[in-house]
Amino acid sequence: MRTLAVAATLALAFAVGLAGPAEAKGCLSGAAVGGLAGHMAHHGVLGAVGGCAVGHHMASKHEKQAAAQAQGNGAQGNGAQGNEAQRN
Repeated sequence: MRTLAVAATLALAFAVGLAGPAEAKGCLSGAAVGGLAGHMAHHGVLGAVGGCAVGHHMASKHEKQAAAQAQGNGAQGNGAQGNEAQRN
C-alpha cells in the first residue's frame, strides 16, 4: 500500500512538473470570495471552484480591455503629435 502511495505521489509530481506554469490571474481572489460565500451556504468547495472560474474570466476580460485601451491611446497619441508638428 505504501509503495502505491509513493508511486502515485511521484507520478503526480511528474505530471505537475510537465504542465508548466499556471495562469491563475483572478483565480485565487475569486476562489477566496467564492469559498467564503460557499461556506456560508455549506458548499465551500463548490463556491471556491465557481469563484475561481468567475475571477479568471473577469481578469481576462480586464486584461483585454486594458490592451484595447492601450492600443487606442497609442493611435491617439500619434495623431496629437502630428497636429502639434503641423502647428509649429
